[in-house]
Amino acid sequence: MHRKALALLAAIVALLAVAGCGSSGSVLDKIRDDGVIVVGTEGTYSPFSFQGSDGQLTGYDVDVVNAVAGELGVGVEFVQTPFDSIFAGLESQRFDLIANQVTINPERQSAYDLSKPYTVSEGEILTAANNTSITSVADLAGKTTAQSSTSNWAEVAADAGADVEAVEGFVQAVTLVKDGRVDATVNDSLAVAEYLKETGDTGVKVAAQTGDTSYQAFAARKDSGLMDDIDAAIDTLQADGTLARISEKYFGSAVAAPTADTQAPTSDGAASEQQSKFDLILDNLWPMLKATVTMTIPLTAISFVVGLVIALGVALARISSTTALSSAARFYVSIIRGTPLLLQLFIVFYALPQFGVVIDPFPAAVIAFSLNVGGYAAEVIRAAILSVPKGQWEASQTIGMGYRTTLQRIVLPQALRTAVPPLSNTLISLVKDTSLASTILVTELLRVAQLAAAPTFDFFALYSVAALYYWVICMILSFFQGKLEVRLDRYVAK
Repeated sequence: MHRKALALLAAIVALLAVAGCGSSGSVLDKIRDDGVIVVGTEGTYSPFSFQGSDGQLTGYDVDVVNAVAGELGVGVEFVQTPFDSIFAGLESQRFDLIANQVTINPERQSAYDLSKPYTVSEGEILTAANNTSITSVADLAGKTTAQSSTSNWAEVAADAGADVEAVEGFVQAVTLVKDGRVDATVNDSLAVAEYLKETGDTGVKVAAQTGDTSYQAFAARKDSGLMDDIDAAIDTLQADGTLARISEKYFGSAVAAPTADTQAPTSDGAASEQQSKFDLILDNLWPMLKATVTMTIPLTAISFVVGLVIALGVALARISSTTALSSAARFYVSIIRGTPLLLQLFIVFYALPQFGVVIDPFPAAVIAFSLNVGGYAAEVIRAAILSVPKGQWEASQTIGMGYRTTLQRIVLPQALRTAVPPLSNTLISLVKDTSLASTILVTELLRVAQLAAAPTFDFFALYSVAALYYWVICMILSFFQGKLEVRLDRYVAK
């Protein structure tokens, strides 16, 4: 049975590969037929790709790709995507080209079509202004850095012995450095210089150079057929001075002058690549399971229990005859239900430090998830309490029961039966929502999958395994939900 399952998986992978190859040869023709090339970029990485004061997408990479498209005779449609998911977006054909300071390295050369380089830069280490423990790249050993997990700088930091925390962007990384949550961040010297110039931030400093020279290129799907034309366009733009003018516009000097041929693709062939997929999955089954057991499940359980306590208090406040209490509870529910959970996580983790409140990742996630559960579950519990006939409240009072005793012995046991299905749905949703904790440095299931996929760019395989783990947890919870509902219905007349 195990061999049959592996054979089926291999067949699916092979079919996907064949399908990808079959469609990739017509990419250039399709672009010319449509008259537009779809380009993936961050839109949050100044000065390369960011929103200008007029609200329009601008930046060095944006101007260069617009110039390249002009040489190709087509227009440009930009799709803004976080860098950690930009290669996955390329593979899923959300866009044709990535223009976002993609550093050329052997892994990317083997996985994607890369153009000739259009920018060259150096690596720099950014630390808090008062940090004197890092003066060279060797000092990163044993330290913690914040990097985009799919960036070349994450690899530089890891090779230096640093513990790399994955973040979505450079600004988040700088925030973590200033808050003291990480020791440093490694990034492009051009991006660092632009950040310091624009913000005048005195809370951070350039502590050292990494000694790495990086060449940046455009990236497309393997065998796209795009790069000959794009390379020719880059040569033209370099020869007529367009690249120099664009770089002077953003950097004050011409930095786009790479001369070395860095396009030396290394491929071990389809068979070894397919074998590496299986090895990659097998190597990460245990780390992902461990993250599920030690982080995802505890985070879910703690947040749900604390959230239920909050929800019960808020629900009772909502039905209280005290106007101030009920109004406060209504306002809390409105805030929680009216704002995104991701924003609530960011406020707890990134915004509170501005007021001197610095909370570690796991407790911050528990606080945000608990407050969120409290807001949603409060309405469930309130509705369940109100579903109990008022006559039972009155009957309990006639026999001398107080408010608390009535709730504990009469109302809540009956309300529980009504509340179990929607509360179970809240719990199952919470299991999946814990994946958002990866954005605030909690190393849960999805984060482990992201970190494992980053150096290999094999997002489909590892994300599929992560999805399987989430599905199994939810199926187990659904099973116990059914059992609990049957048990609570034992003495109910049908």
